[in-house]
Amino acid sequence: MICQKFYVVLLPWEFIYVITASNLSYPITPWRFKLSCMPPNKTYDYFRLPAGLSKNTSDLNGHYEKAVEVKFNSSGTHFSNLSKTTFHCCFRSEQDINSSLCADNIEGKTFFSTVNSLGFQPIGANWNIQCWLKGDLKLFICNVESLFKNQFKNYNHKVHLLYVLPEVLEDSPLVPQKGSFQIVQCNCSVHKCCECLVSVPTAKLNDTLLMYLKITSGGVIFQSPLMSVQPINVVKSDPPLGLHMEITDDGNLKISWSSPPLVGFPLQYQVKYSENSSTVIREADKIASATSLLVDSVHPGSSYEVQVRGKRLDGPGIWSDWSTPHVFTTQDVIYFPPKILTSVESNVSFHCIYKNENKIVSSKKIVWWMNLAEKIPQSQYDVVSDHVSKVTFFNLNATKPRGKFTYDAVYCCNEHECHHHYAELYVIDVSINISCETDGSLTKMTCRWSTNTIQSLAGSTLQLRYYRSRLYCSDSPSIYPISEPKDCHLQRDGFYECIFQPIFLLSGYTMWIRINHSLGSLDSPPTCVLPNSVVKPLPPSSVKAEITVKTGLLKISWENPVFPETNLQFQIRYGLTGKEVQWKIYEVYDATSKYVSLPVPDLCAVYVVQVRCKRLDGLGYWSNWSSPAYTVVMDIKVPMRGPEFWRKINGDTMKKEKNVTLLWKPLMKRDSLCSVQRYVINHHTSLNGTWSEDVGNHTKYTFLWTEQEHTVTVLAINSVGDSVANFNLTFSWPMSKVNIIQSLSAYPLNSSCVILSWMLSPSDYKPMSFIIEWKNLNEDDEIKWLRISSSVKKCYIHDHFIPIEKYQFSLYPIFMEGVGTPKIINSFTQDDIEKHQNDAGLYVIVPVIISSFILLLGTLFISHQRMRKLIWEDVPNPKKCSWAQGLNFQKKMPGTKELLGGDGLN
Repeated sequence: MICQKFYVVLLPWEFIYVITASNLSYPITPWRFKLSCMPPNKTYDYFRLPAGLSKNTSDLNGHYEKAVEVKFNSSGTHFSNLSKTTFHCCFRSEQDINSSLCADNIEGKTFFSTVNSLGFQPIGANWNIQCWLKGDLKLFICNVESLFKNQFKNYNHKVHLLYVLPEVLEDSPLVPQKGSFQIVQCNCSVHKCCECLVSVPTAKLNDTLLMYLKITSGGVIFQSPLMSVQPINVVKSDPPLGLHMEITDDGNLKISWSSPPLVGFPLQYQVKYSENSSTVIREADKIASATSLLVDSVHPGSSYEVQVRGKRLDGPGIWSDWSTPHVFTTQDVIYFPPKILTSVESNVSFHCIYKNENKIVSSKKIVWWMNLAEKIPQSQYDVVSDHVSKVTFFNLNATKPRGKFTYDAVYCCNEHECHHHYAELYVIDVSINISCETDGSLTKMTCRWSTNTIQSLAGSTLQLRYYRSRLYCSDSPSIYPISEPKDCHLQRDGFYECIFQPIFLLSGYTMWIRINHSLGSLDSPPTCVLPNSVVKPLPPSSVKAEITVKTGLLKISWENPVFPETNLQFQIRYGLTGKEVQWKIYEVYDATSKYVSLPVPDLCAVYVVQVRCKRLDGLGYWSNWSSPAYTVVMDIKVPMRGPEFWRKINGDTMKKEKNVTLLWKPLMKRDSLCSVQRYVINHHTSLNGTWSEDVGNHTKYTFLWTEQEHTVTVLAINSVGDSVANFNLTFSWPMSKVNIIQSLSAYPLNSSCVILSWMLSPSDYKPMSFIIEWKNLNEDDEIKWLRISSSVKKCYIHDHFIPIEKYQFSLYPIFMEGVGTPKIINSFTQDDIEKHQNDAGLYVIVPVIISSFILLLGTLFISHQRMRKLIWEDVPNPKKCSWAQGLNFQKKMPGTKELLGGDGLN
């Protein structure tokens, strides 16, 4: 056998050893092992051979420990007497302490011995060694712990780990050369423990790693035998995290934890826990493959302490360190579940175990209360066992928040008292409306929903989930176990908005809102949406509006959007432009129609028009309104009539030639339809003289009246033609002498209104109308006039009248043959002024008198009732008083004549 020697320097008390190891490597195990070295004269004393085993045995198969021979090789005055001493070292495993395997190579031969290590008492150097691969599978760690006595604590120890990676040995001899090893300095702490770290490539985790240790102390080097290991077989993960305990809905104690981070393989776990209470003390140790463990028979008022560690599930590995102990104490009253989150109209149950003065209360003696204000009926109780009581709530309503409390407190009580601990019941209305619409281009579907209708629960999150079927929606949508979440974003209006793009128009999208909370999750009622059925079309385009010539109708035309291709209905709104448009709506159900004509009251106004559309079958949404279109004011028809006009005659009344000035007001749009370009005066005289004069846009015209009769007509002309109906005025010398007005009176009602009344005399002439003139005589104002019907006998003139001024009022009868003699007054009628003022005062005084009378009657009635109650307060009611029954209170008694009446008692 080829042997190669390397040295380990050992420092027991005051001497140093140098050991030489064989080329055979020691396989590192998943547990801790020890390196021990002894002088030769002690070896056989402490490593006694069993019967039948020779010192020269050379069989290495099945060896568990490897022995090395040790030589001293140092120059020091303190160790000169040990320069030729040879020692033996052995590896010994903690898992098999009853056997040791050693080697002696003093004469070039190897021997093995198996001894009873119970009689092994080391007097040399000893180290505890444990090596493992960190849970992230990247770092190999060897922990070297010195077992020297306290006398050696002052020695300056340094430990180095020398290793060789598999790729270095691919083309190398069986035994690696000294120069092929890489060296790592170990980190040594003050507690005589050193940690050596080696980075291992992921691809080499299943290969063999060779290594040995060098320990330096006081300038002397100690060297260990060669060791070998496959890193993947000694994986040691970090301790589990997040240890947590809680009571489940079934009344069990659930111990849960989280796997350590960066673990690339499944783990098994070892859980040790203890229970300590006034009635029970127990300990347990269990193995679990999941990250939780259930402990049954949980007791109130108990304390549980738990620790967890992990190890690789498949293949060999090393248990991790124990997690930090976690303590959980149960209350004297245990609720399971302690909190419930549910939706309206659901049924839920609570269980409880009640402990009072170290004694568990019988479940038959337990009563339940809601918010300590409402006792829950016993019909809702159930006895689960001798100590477990159950209460059930049916068809729950949503919880009404009470201040900062958003839940109902459920109390489990003894017959005589309630513990201050309670269970919490959260009931939420999860009716959330999800509305979706597909855009007019049929490329995306936008869904919106709001949380304003539900109670907000602190710590909860909301998420839209959906499932898409291949074709259409089912008749009754349901929540699918396999669904996808959808990102939704909160908008300024308080709604959440989710966009589906691309979409499948004929696929059914079943959607619901999931409320996630630490207490559980709730789902809103599902709804199924077919994108093709919620289309919001693009608005119609090329909308035009105009008032048609001749017919005078509002014509509205448009173009249909490209999508959808189904038949559409249309809605038109129109109105007069202004700050607030008073819209009128018109529906069009003819899918082929692209225009409509509507009557409007004012043909000379500007109208604004908008159009929108929707599927004819009623599915989907109305589109947005189109861009507004406006009509343009233009002449539609000829003016409906000419202007009303009057005349002012200037000149000597004795002469036959007079200057007549015609006066008229500009024609309104509703009469001119819609503008007046000019006015034309038609003349006709008694000598059949006829002519016309164009006066443009002027509203005053003067001509010379020379003949006995002269008739004039004023025509209004626009771009379509001249007015149809016109007013005529005939000037006749004979008719100017016809007087049919008997009297005329003017009564000022106030500063802005004057009442004018008149009486007519019997006459053969019947007037067609009257003209009223008035003017301020103290000023040179133009005359003001008003045409009224011939059937009117009283007229209200609205103008600004100054009481101290003097006014002239004139009334002209208008006959077909001409203008008659006017009736003229230059002042108001004095007698009637006072009469009208008195009449006006009556209008104010009479309502005041009536109101005062009603108020007086109400006061008298209230006073009567109060006086009656005061007088009869102490008089007993025979119907309600036993001693008064049978007495005649109507009988007159002394001193009661004025008090007792005929109405009796109430």
